[in-house]
Amino acid sequence: MNTKTIDFSKFSSIRIGPMVEVALIENDVVPEGRFILGAANNVLISPNPPPLMILSKEYDFIRLEYDGLHIGAATPGGRVVSFCKKHNIAHFEYLSKLPGTLGGMLKMNAGLKEYEIFNHLIAIRTQSGWKQKSEIEYGYRKTSINEVVFEAVFEAQNGYSVERYEMFSQMRSNQPNNPSAGSCFKNPPGDYAGRLIEAVGLKGIRHGAIAFSEVHANFLVNMGEGTYQDALLLINEAQKRVKETFMIELQCEIVIINQDIMTRK
Repeated sequence: MNTKTIDFSKFSSIRIGPMVEVALIENDVVPEGRFILGAANNVLISPNPPPLMILSKEYDFIRLEYDGLHIGAATPGGRVVSFCKKHNIAHFEYLSKLPGTLGGMLKMNAGLKEYEIFNHLIAIRTQSGWKQKSEIEYGYRKTSINEVVFEAVFEAQNGYSVERYEMFSQMRSNQPNNPSAGSCFKNPPGDYAGRLIEAVGLKGIRHGAIAFSEVHANFLVNMGEGTYQDALLLINEAQKRVKETFMIELQCEIVIINQDIMTRK
């Protein structure tokens, strides 16, 4: 088994985490007893994480085949958009504004507004073989995927749209520039997590070097040398205040990775 040493204080998008030796998934062989990570964009990693693994570079590919667009699970969203622009393929323009790699996007059914990764999905290839979209349960920022995904195939329709690309760029123009793990909480039905966080007085609030952004309240940002404990304290405080004030339980969109995650899987 090959491994790679990763400094998550530099690799993760929120710039928090320890130096860890991570197993590489190669030739469809998945090491047992490890938690899979993608590009570490929507995660908060504790100082003592469980054993981790990532897909090797062999899963970073895009191919246009007779049955659709095949994309490896380690492929970054930006690369998908560039390929689709070059080959005039529609419905992937929004990926330019979603950080991370395809595997993570599939796991959480990532998207913007009504545009979601599952909209034009045909099938995924996992440890147990190919699974059709109809075999997978999915909804807003969630799926029933509980295996390592190696690749996926999507509908390949003509019609790349510069207008859609620009629309998605505008939709994300209000995001903070500081390191963050993306949206901290899922939007509850009929409401917005950012509005609720602001309503309970937490927009801009800071603990150590971690804060709920002044630009967008639902973004937990690292202002410098922020720690896992700082971030966890603010997450818990937001959930507590919103529950007390609105009787709404905010659900994390950030995946918190700590030792007991393996027992919850």
